[in-house]
Amino acid sequence: MSMIGLFGVFIAFIFFLIFQCFFLCKKSHNVLLLKNWPFLGMLPGMLFNIPRIFDWISEVHEANDLTFAFKGPWFSGTDKLFTVDPRNINHMLNSNFAKSKGPEFKKIFDILGDGIVTADMELWEDLRKSGHALFHHQNFLKLSVSCTTSKLKDVLVPFVDKAAEENIVIDLQDVFQRFMFDTASILMTGYDQMSLSTEIPGYEFGEAADFSEEAIFYRHLKPVILWRLQNLIGVGIERKIRSASEIFNILFGKIISSRRKEEIITYYMNVDTTKYKLLKPGNDTFIRDVVLSLLLAGRDTTSSALTWFFWLLSKHPQVMTKIRQEINTNFDPTDLEKLVYLHAALLESMRLYPPVPFNHKSPSKSDVLPSGHRVEAESKIVICIYALGRMRSTHQNLNQRDGFQRIEGSNVNLHQSTWFLMLVQELAWMKMVAMEIIQKYDFKVVEGQKIEPVPSIILRKKHGLKVTVTKNI
Repeated sequence: MSMIGLFGVFIAFIFFLIFQCFFLCKKSHNVLLLKNWPFLGMLPGMLFNIPRIFDWISEVHEANDLTFAFKGPWFSGTDKLFTVDPRNINHMLNSNFAKSKGPEFKKIFDILGDGIVTADMELWEDLRKSGHALFHHQNFLKLSVSCTTSKLKDVLVPFVDKAAEENIVIDLQDVFQRFMFDTASILMTGYDQMSLSTEIPGYEFGEAADFSEEAIFYRHLKPVILWRLQNLIGVGIERKIRSASEIFNILFGKIISSRRKEEIITYYMNVDTTKYKLLKPGNDTFIRDVVLSLLLAGRDTTSSALTWFFWLLSKHPQVMTKIRQEINTNFDPTDLEKLVYLHAALLESMRLYPPVPFNHKSPSKSDVLPSGHRVEAESKIVICIYALGRMRSTHQNLNQRDGFQRIEGSNVNLHQSTWFLMLVQELAWMKMVAMEIIQKYDFKVVEGQKIEPVPSIILRKKHGLKVTVTKNI
């Protein structure tokens, strides 16, 4: 029998077992089911809850004292420890966990090569330090502000104006993704991709990024040998990630070959290798990996945060009113630090809807976590950031499914209590876009649309965010 035939028989057998387990799960009506099935482990219970995977993981954490061990199919190498216990997280971030993602991580995220997302240990440290030096340099900060301001004035505002004048329904998530892609591309590569126009054309990069992020998510649930075989044969979502890789390679091949000046590509091409010994400025593939990771981060994390933020604003008009009052009182596009309430609202939104919903760590040697769980060297530990902000034990007296509780009243200083890190520049982008839209427009979310996240490594809305806008006169 051919390899493809054997693969087909194996997949059919697996689907038969999963179907049987799904049937039993449905009969039990137990969404917290973590039964360890023969051969399949706990995978059926997780797959049964894929449509609400992040909320389900939150509920499992709550029911299991903030930490639980997930057993994958036999011999699949997919066992993981999930934790949102603050004691464990502090322990991991103050040990060798902080730099290590584990040997399997780079395989799962192979499309990103040696960028900062996949880099480990010393390479990660070099990329982190070099990136920090760049993104906090005054010249780069000034360029970023001028670039974003120009794109807002010349592209985003005319686009939203047209939607308001013609009463057009727009997908706010798609608009934010395109705007941030264009803005980040100018800063990272020197090219304006012009994906946001009045015609809203399709753009290959966005589709390739979305497919890649979903495929990477599902790779966490599959044995490495299974998804690699799918990728080799070219079936399922792995076929899409192969196509995405080709799109990225073509795009960055053209950009890098031109070697434009005064942007991030040139910075990394001329980086000081005596200071950052593991960086490879003469290697085009390395430059592609570094810039692709940064470009994806600029497009996806910022647009995700803005989308969920504006959705929450639509449910809390009193917060919108307070932000608008603050903007009108302290309007100064060059001094965003004055917008304290807007800053607090953005952070509170990201507590509930973090752009990157989970993170990986891996111990460099065997250890015992403060929760009492023993972890072996190079084992896989997942911090579900989405669940972390919703635990009643760590966020008492808060409505886990609503938003903006912390900024009601006088407590608006949240930066000390957030569980995630955002680049200074990403927060600045978010404030500039939010300030422009809130000041000039009212918007209404179209009724009847489903609001649910897609299973992905980026917290995107599965069906976007359809809205109508009117000018705020």
